[in-house]
Amino acid sequence: MAILHRATMKPPKLALLADWLPDQPWLSADVVGEPRLVASYRFDDPAGEVGMEGMILDVAGERIHGAFTYRGAPLAQAEDFLVGTTEHSVLGTRWVYDAAGDPVFTAELTRVIRTGGTQAEQFVATPGGLEPRPTTAHVRGSGGTAGVLPVLVRRLDHHPEPDESCPRLTGTWEGQDEPVLLAYLSTDPDVD
Repeated sequence: MAILHRATMKPPKLALLADWLPDQPWLSADVVGEPRLVASYRFDDPAGEVGMEGMILDVAGERIHGAFTYRGAPLAQAEDFLVGTTEHSVLGTRWVYDAAGDPVFTAELTRVIRTGGTQAEQFVATPGGLEPRPTTAHVRGSGGTAGVLPVLVRRLDHHPEPDESCPRLTGTWEGQDEPVLLAYLSTDPDVD
């Protein structure tokens, strides 16, 4: 289960992403605009230390899949994956990473895909206890043991389908009833 807090973040997540997205090699230079959150899902860190969130974003009419981790301290040797830092009103400084470079996320993504798992249930911590929070994106792993390298699909409308034997993660959200490929396990070390 993912436990969230009623909190403010300065700068807010979408402001961090607006600065980070234009520098990503997988995003075309002609896709310019402020990201708008369409839906999101969470995974659960078994150790309870790392927040993990997948986001479906709309940037200038293009659907983008971003996955991010939130940490209470810098992740060693992951400078290339750092999105930025933000001040969380409950948890303090949070280091935000592109989850593709975070071993906690890639391990959980691989587990969810291999076992046919789903997103974590979300709860908000309140003075009266935990309150359920609805998930806006529903993801499911296909199950399977082929492939070893988790690959995030970033541009949802412009990504070739992987080989049918690749185990995968798909998602649905309001307005998207047909499952969309979000990630898969590949055996090709040159896939990014």
